[in-house]
Order: sequence, then structure tokens, then C-alpha cells
Amino acid sequence: MTLQHFTASDGARLAYRDEGKGLPLLCLAGLTRASTDFDFVAPHLSGLRLIRPDYRGRGGSEWTGAATYTVPREAQDVLELLDHLGIAQAAILGTSRGGLIAMALAAMAHPRLLGIAFNDIGPVIERSGLEKIFDYVGRNPAAKTMDDLVAKLPRTMPGFANVSESRWRAFAERLYTETDRGLHIRYDPELRTSFVAGFDGPPVDLWPFFDASAGLPLALIRGANSDLLSPETADEMRRLRPDMDFAEVPDRAHVPFLDEPESLAALKAWLEKMR
Repeated sequence: MTLQHFTASDGARLAYRDEGKGLPLLCLAGLTRASTDFDFVAPHLSGLRLIRPDYRGRGGSEWTGAATYTVPREAQDVLELLDHLGIAQAAILGTSRGGLIAMALAAMAHPRLLGIAFNDIGPVIERSGLEKIFDYVGRNPAAKTMDDLVAKLPRTMPGFANVSESRWRAFAERLYTETDRGLHIRYDPELRTSFVAGFDGPPVDLWPFFDASAGLPLALIRGANSDLLSPETADEMRRLRPDMDFAEVPDRAHVPFLDEPESLAALKAWLEKMR
């Protein structure tokens, strides 16, 4: 699907993909990822209008600097994209960072949301998981070729098992570009500055943002080996929202690819509540 663009209120040129017809489903990617992160699950989401933005500084969107790479600004961009497309309400499938943006939207623009599916994210983000992100965000990988990286991924991404070489390659090709000088990240390196500011800052209580999703159909997908979303946090989310569809995906850490049978079953049950 060809990238399209719109201009945000601050003048930034932002990219998105818009395909299909039916219930609008906003697919919000993780911190360093882009709209292509949902390529694996998209073929399984028929009868929907899939809207997949590239956050500023990622994918095909303009690089606008570390100060703008924040959840509030990215949430505002999402609302402006909905306005640009003339969409009054949409469901959100949020992977990691995307789930945080979804919670922010539940608090600031609840009437615009039809439901939220969280992919391996919740109101408590484990420090151990953040430390791993700290190690790589904004930095090019040590591997010099795509072949080298694909060979190393099963060892450098513990918690994942039963992942084919072809899937690892497809995953890597969506994150990095191979050049004659090695592999390069596909996003603005200044994203690291923004991440570090949050990493070093005081903790934020996100439970009120989760509570803001009251009245919306929810789903939660957790990688069984996740180091970012603990079993305890997932259990508390389920206690607060016993109606929430839930799946724990074996052989997956942070984050599931979303085309696993367990992920698809939870998404299907969640989507049926909004059709």
C-alpha cells in the first residue's frame, strides 16, 4: 500500500497508509517502528479499514526533532489524522508505544475511540524492559549486513522461539536499511534523546489513563516471556476489566508479531464487540 501524507498543525509532513473498508482500525506501532510493523497481521484483518500512521521521525514521516517525539504530540497527530480523513471514531490496536498513545487518547478524546487492543503494554512498564530499549534506541546495529543480523537475532532477542529465518528477515528489513557502510536505523536518531529524557525522569502513574478507557471494549495480548509487561500488571488490568479479551502468546517476548493464533483469537473476539 502506497504511503500517503498530510500536514499536521505544526507544519510537519506525516505519512500514513489507509486501506480497506469497514470499521476504522488505527494501528499504532512501537517506539522505533512504523506502519509496516503491522504487515504480518494485516492479511488477517479483513472487513476493516486499516489506518496505519508513521509517527513523526519514523518511516515516511518528517524528522521534527527530539522535543516533538512525545506521547502527547503523537496522540495529537493521531487525532489530526482522523480529522484529515473525516473519521469521527476509530478502534485502536496499539503495540507498546502505540498502547500508551491509546491510553492518552482515552483520557483526552474518549468519544473518538471505539475500543483499544493493547499489544504487550500496560500502565506499569518494567524497568528491565526499558533498559534493553535504552541499549539500542537511536543506534545502528553492530551487524554490518542483513544476513549477519538475521543470523544473530535468535540469540539477541531472548524469549522468542519457533521463529523462522524468513520471519526474522522480514522483521529486520522493516527496521533497518543495508548500506555499504553497514545497517542503518530507519528513524531519526534523535528519538534516543527523547527516550532518555523519559527514562531518566520521574515515574508517571499511568493507571488513571488505563481507567480512562472505561466503557470501551478492550483486549490485551501479552508475550509470555515479556520483560516490559509483567504477569502481575496483566493480572491487575484483567481484574479491573474482567470483560477484557486476553491472550498470552507462548514463545514470544516483547512484542508478539500479532499473527500468532492466540493473538488473532483475542483480536477477533475484541473486534466482534464493535461490529
